[in-house]
Amino acid sequence: MAAVLNRNGYRLRKVLKAKPQKKLPETDDIFANLQEKDGQPVEESEAGGPVKRLSIDCKATVKIGEYSRGGKTRGDHRAADHDMGCQETHVPFGIVDEDEGELYLTFGSSFKTSDFIVDSLIGWWNHASEEARATISHLQIKVDNGPESSGVRTQFLKRMVEFTDSIGKAVQLLYYPPYHSKYNPIERCWGILEQHWNGAKLDSTETMLEWAKSMTWKGIKPVVNLCKKIYQKGISLSHKAMREIEARLERNPLLPKWDILIRPA
Repeated sequence: MAAVLNRNGYRLRKVLKAKPQKKLPETDDIFANLQEKDGQPVEESEAGGPVKRLSIDCKATVKIGEYSRGGKTRGDHRAADHDMGCQETHVPFGIVDEDEGELYLTFGSSFKTSDFIVDSLIGWWNHASEEARATISHLQIKVDNGPESSGVRTQFLKRMVEFTDSIGKAVQLLYYPPYHSKYNPIERCWGILEQHWNGAKLDSTETMLEWAKSMTWKGIKPVVNLCKKIYQKGISLSHKAMREIEARLERNPLLPKWDILIRPA
């Protein structure tokens, strides 16, 4: 049978990731805008300090249990025969500082929501030293177009306005187009984490956290936190409340959903 398949052109080939098949009309303009704005000041008059370039994203939910993750190990290599009925899961959220190479990971015990994302950003900001925060002119955050953090998600934009006011720094949200989130720098960190712990059985929360702490990104071990807060899904603003938030957003006139500047009140 193998010989017949080979003769007909069905030879064994390595499985490769396909290029994105879907493309918006403005995809090229979005990437051009990302390249232009990457690391640049919001305005020339605001170039009084360095721009802090961040990349953020959530990873697929991690199941806790004696499950196979497809890796190799020199220890106990026996895992459960199936992973149905998992009782405990965690949602990883990552923030990578593109300039310093620092990685900040938060594992949420609840749902992946806008509030979880912004609370993790607040945790990253509070972890930074006062000296480092004082020198930053503004934050430039690269985001994919996920439903919890898109440029039209009302609760996310509300929380980002509140975050901007609390830190007193301008925040610029730069979005990647749909089906192209793999270009977001944080995605490379997730790949390293998967390679690092795939041979382990993440049979407890503590094991998961210790494996995450022992990985390295650009030679630096990440800061790892566990968030036990319970988040509510489906929170959205009314049209009246959103009008007040929208007044605070400076949207790029050419790419209004993909480039948003928020200045502190």
